[in-house]
Amino acid sequence: MSAPAYEVAVRAEATLGEGPTWDAATGRLLWLDILGSRVHTYDPATGRRTVCTTEQHVGAVKPRAGGGLVLNLRDGVGLLDADGTFRWLHHEPVPGRRANDAAVAPDGALWAGTMRYDEAPGGGTLSRLTGDGTAEVVLDDVAVSNGTGWSPDGRLMYYIDSPTRRVDVFSYADGRVDDRRPFARIEEGAGFPDGLTVDADGCVWVALWDGGAVRRYTPDGRLDRVITLPTPRVTACAFGGPDLTDLYVTTARVGLTAPHPTAGSLLVVPGAGQGLPQPAFQG
Repeated sequence: MSAPAYEVAVRAEATLGEGPTWDAATGRLLWLDILGSRVHTYDPATGRRTVCTTEQHVGAVKPRAGGGLVLNLRDGVGLLDADGTFRWLHHEPVPGRRANDAAVAPDGALWAGTMRYDEAPGGGTLSRLTGDGTAEVVLDDVAVSNGTGWSPDGRLMYYIDSPTRRVDVFSYADGRVDDRRPFARIEEGAGFPDGLTVDADGCVWVALWDGGAVRRYTPDGRLDRVITLPTPRVTACAFGGPDLTDLYVTTARVGLTAPHPTAGSLLVVPGAGQGLPQPAFQG
């Protein structure tokens, strides 16, 4: 079944647009350009936009419970206060490696992914970080750490290592995961799974890099909806707006010889579904 048509929320030329996140406290959507080292905000009520440049490539940005942002950066995870003060929460530079997608778990911890610039298998990780700076590597054999999200009841964690062409699911409890198994497989020629979000019905929405689409899978792993988009490099999706019913989608221009006019823009599909409130990072 097809979803409603997309609109352009913010026309932009992001090299690698990524990481849409609704910040309920401010009523703004956060998103970023990883390779452009830029953090964007967009207020759909007023149309106001801001852009902040970071000193390193930035893989993810999430709201903090006390205000400010947590940033998954090339050399580690940092905290940005509302007044612009920056400090490292966990500093761990690794030559040839950068940050990628991240997500906040139901307990307020940050699950932060990394990858090598050359996307070498096993060169990336997925780590769990708490507000006191404790960092624990959960997965240490990752190529391109990407979408991460939790079921509405918090008992399942979904995860994507893009080159596998799979969405995997873990059992989740008390900040721990086990029993990894395949949830959905992306067939050859349909692109690679990138970012994901989970809706209030427990369905998993997956952005398809080089697939020009976002797919929704039911909790039993059945494909039941496809949103076709005009540009191939679709990177991530998240519900936003005051009622969490609008699906925001980020896109990329990197590597495209003749990019579509929407490549690198922030797109939105109004009324696509019902999202879940996302926890803020407790730190």
